[in-house]
Amino acid sequence: MLFLIAQIAMTFSPTASVMISAQALCGAAGAVIVPSLVALIAENYAGRQQASALGALGSARAAAGVLAFVVGGLLGTYIGWRPAFAILIVASAIAFALSFRLRPDHGRADVQIDLIGVALAASAIIFISFGFNNLNGWGVILATPNAPFDLLGVSPAPILIVLGTVLGQAFLMWTHRQQSAEKTPLLALEVIDSPEERCAVYALFAVVALEAALNFTVPLYIQIVQGRSPIATAIAMMPFNLTVFLSAMLIVNLYDKLTPRQIGRFGFGLCTVALLWLAFVVRNDWSEIPVLLGLVLFGIGQGSLVTLLFNVLVTASPKALAGDVGSLRGTTQNLAAAVGTAVAGALLVGLLSTIALGRIAASPVLTNELQSQVDLSNITFVSNDRLRSVLEGTSGTPQQVEEAVRVNTEARLRALKIGLLIMAGLALLAVIPAGRLPNYRPGEIPDDGATGERERSA
Repeated sequence: MLFLIAQIAMTFSPTASVMISAQALCGAAGAVIVPSLVALIAENYAGRQQASALGALGSARAAAGVLAFVVGGLLGTYIGWRPAFAILIVASAIAFALSFRLRPDHGRADVQIDLIGVALAASAIIFISFGFNNLNGWGVILATPNAPFDLLGVSPAPILIVLGTVLGQAFLMWTHRQQSAEKTPLLALEVIDSPEERCAVYALFAVVALEAALNFTVPLYIQIVQGRSPIATAIAMMPFNLTVFLSAMLIVNLYDKLTPRQIGRFGFGLCTVALLWLAFVVRNDWSEIPVLLGLVLFGIGQGSLVTLLFNVLVTASPKALAGDVGSLRGTTQNLAAAVGTAVAGALLVGLLSTIALGRIAASPVLTNELQSQVDLSNITFVSNDRLRSVLEGTSGTPQQVEEAVRVNTEARLRALKIGLLIMAGLALLAVIPAGRLPNYRPGEIPDDGATGERERSA
């Protein structure tokens, strides 16, 4: 119901404030729905059906991404953005009607909401997300003119990230205190008690952050570097999202042959190879087949990992804590997506600025007089046509304009390549937590508080 109300508000929003409020309402609805679906799966499915259901839930985001890119790309290119949200009104209404056919789960009447835990967790997530999202605009370390305030010249973005981290630690301390007092905490810490479960959370954060970074980088590459339309972006991203969806659904067929540790290492290794490949094949002209291959390889690794890690977390906890696992998974994915997108933006813009300024300073054609007529303190990704239109308002000669376009073209491409190489390095580092995943084949969700004895080998 919340989704339906939110989509109506977004479709007919008269101001940006209403739009933001509607997005917040969507987020609240999602935070409620995901844990509920995990609990329903734990209650109503078992064995292979259970693993397949969790795989379908894990791949739902990718399937939705395919439709979002296609529908949003078509409507955004030829009509506008409001019809896309109008379609979501219909989809939300259908989902709301179908929800009455779900088999009900047994509630826990003894559970009370931990309001202090809610406040600490929400504040931590908001501060961390807000800090990362504004790294580019406010400054990674030193405050830029766009920053709302500064602390002795330091940007508020890293300050918010540090505050959010401190609040996150305070939330964990408060949760331990609640459990010691035999009260119901906001999150049952049993779901992250073991090193294997914590490594699964770290690995899940890493793979979702990498997905978000790639989802930011590829459209940037297509629409800004190549100057293509939103529908071209939708077509380019469709194979990736389809691969994620199919991999997430089909990986369950390997659960009786490979352990989570083996699949996790293979998945992150494949993501590393895919990102390295993309870093070497991207060009200023669209090289469809090589880039498509890199996206498909990354999609296989990413889809396999998301479903695997979700299964590891769910099967390691009793049914009674399935909702807590769903909440942990949703929070981890949402925070990772925000951090991945923000870090990718700040990284690419920072690389572009550094490379472009170095090449401008080394060019004898781009004189100091011309540089003084352009705002070099706010270098960002722009198309060559946009750059030419800006330089038309300066005293630059045709030779200087072409030199500036050449510098922009080379700097953009070099920044994207280096950014993809850094992402590949992060994917390779994620093999470390993947190597601490359980070394047994995933089984069924335990019925009681004990997760059962499982053989783990180094």
